[in-house]
Amino acid sequence: MTERVAWPTALVGTPTVAVIERAIARQRLSHSLLLHGDDLETLVPVAHAIADRLVHPPGTIASSHRDVTEGGHPDVHTLRPTGKMRQISADATRALIGKVQVSASVSPRKIVIIHEADRMHVTAANVFLKTLEEPPAHTTLLLLTTRPYALLPTIRSRVLHFRFPATVTVVAADGWAAWLEDYRAWLGRLGAGATDKRTVADHVFTIYGLVARFGAVLDFATTAVWKQQKEKLPPDLGDDEQVAIETGIANGLRSRLFGEIEQSTRAFALPFLDTKPEPTRRALVAAIEKLEHDVGLLRLNLNEAAALENFLLSSLRLWTKR
Repeated sequence: MTERVAWPTALVGTPTVAVIERAIARQRLSHSLLLHGDDLETLVPVAHAIADRLVHPPGTIASSHRDVTEGGHPDVHTLRPTGKMRQISADATRALIGKVQVSASVSPRKIVIIHEADRMHVTAANVFLKTLEEPPAHTTLLLLTTRPYALLPTIRSRVLHFRFPATVTVVAADGWAAWLEDYRAWLGRLGAGATDKRTVADHVFTIYGLVARFGAVLDFATTAVWKQQKEKLPPDLGDDEQVAIETGIANGLRSRLFGEIEQSTRAFALPFLDTKPEPTRRALVAAIEKLEHDVGLLRLNLNEAAALENFLLSSLRLWTKR
């Protein structure tokens, strides 16, 4: 027997979940939902919870419940990016549409979960748009994305939007807490200035040490998470899909690590705003802007080591500026 898929603990009882629960109970849930937020680790279990309640409505015999998470239910279909480019192709989209054109096998509804819908190739998006405009009977489409405005406006306008805040905790990768501690200590040393060549050289060596350690932490965290996720994937998942999932894990972890660097930078600066308001405020604002700019370049395939190096070198100039 498979138990009911639970909502993420942090979302239980929230207004958004309550609205969805009521709509499902009244059989009034929209046929097309856009689930978006800061991380896929929250959106995926939300999609599974919705799918579970739709294919196993109240009154369904518990012993007939099937796993909706990964390939365990014949009426729950998924579409994912594939390959290192992590795109959803038009061919894969057409294949999915073909599957949902037929009647449901064992449930009252068919569910389609599209992971990282923003990764749809423009041709795939236009192919999917036709299904979105005229969905097959008794079908619910769930689009997951952390970048809703990267979707075609015509797709965004045809789905009901639900935003979910991140529920994941801080990254607990081996070496990451020590990295953040050393980063904050380095910021503290910058406050003393860099007036001679030796001091500047020491700061530069620290920067490249932090860059190298960041790469090691990211690799370790990606390997650990991928090992856990791989055990949950259906055995018939293609190599291209596995590559895309692993790449997505690395990108997601990378974003979270940079987000924690931003929080550490703010935490370092805030205690000094009262005593040294103007220089500290200017440095803080400029540093955060620079970090956000460099993180934005990661979407254009800038290497994370280059992005971090650029940010730290800029920080050296910003925090020591008199």
